Amino acid sequence: MERLVCIAIGYVFGLFQTGYIYGKIKHIDIRDHGSGNAGTTNTLRTLGWKAGVITFLGDCLKCAAAIVLVRYIYSQGEHPVALYGMYAGLGAVLGHNYPFYLKFRGGKGIASTGGIILATNPVMVIISLAIFGTIVGITKYVSLGSIVLMVSFVIQVIVYGQMGGFHIEGAPLYEL
Repeated sequence: MERLVCIAIGYVFGLFQTGYIYGKIKHIDIRDHGSGNAGTTNTLRTLGWKAGVITFLGDCLKCAAAIVLVRYIYSQGEHPVALYGMYAGLGAVLGHNYPFYLKFRGGKGIASTGGIILATNPVMVIISLAIFGTIVGITKYVSLGSIVLMVSFVIQVIVYGQMGGFHIEGAPLYEL
């Protein structure tokens, strides 16, 4: 039951659609432009770099906030808080990608997944941003940078997991 609660908490946080809200402030529905979703990349392409940065930060931080809240709620007792935090992160990405009030048309979840990286292991954030920035700087394709970022995230999780950098049953999820 706790896992479903964690996913639900994350989903509620994921419903905060930064790109959609920013677009509404500018009197447009961001989903009617570009790729048709409410994510960071479409907001960046449609409304410019300032809107893209604000959307990225909002989408990333909402996911990290859901994880932090769930960790706080379940920090007392014998709960696998790190695992519960990951469920909250999953819920936030699902809420971002499939918001019920937008007819399940949200973003792609790349920036929201960045919030999972942020809350999971800050070192991985630095590595991920360096990889993303390098790919985008060389190719000028944000989408390609996002895809490479997600692949590198999976590789980093495997590497850090093999090095003992994650604790699924303990309170700290990372060690530095």
